[in-house]
Amino acid sequence: MERKPNGLLLFVLGHVLVAAWTWRDIQQRPAQQIRGSKRLWRLLSAANTLGSASYWLAGRRYGPSRSD
Repeated sequence: MERKPNGLLLFVLGHVLVAAWTWRDIQQRPAQQIRGSKRLWRLLSAANTLGSASYWLAGRRYGPSRSD
């Protein structure tokens, strides 16, 4: 008898992987290259997968960094 993977388990695993990837980027990226506070983005990314997606789409500053 073949078992199908549990959809919820796959979703949770995906969320954990994306959140870990997001937290790693937040930790390594200087605060000047992040819109808003690092603490806020960590909280949002831990809350749900949409928070991580929001960070990647809106929370990061792309392009050359300024050293003003």
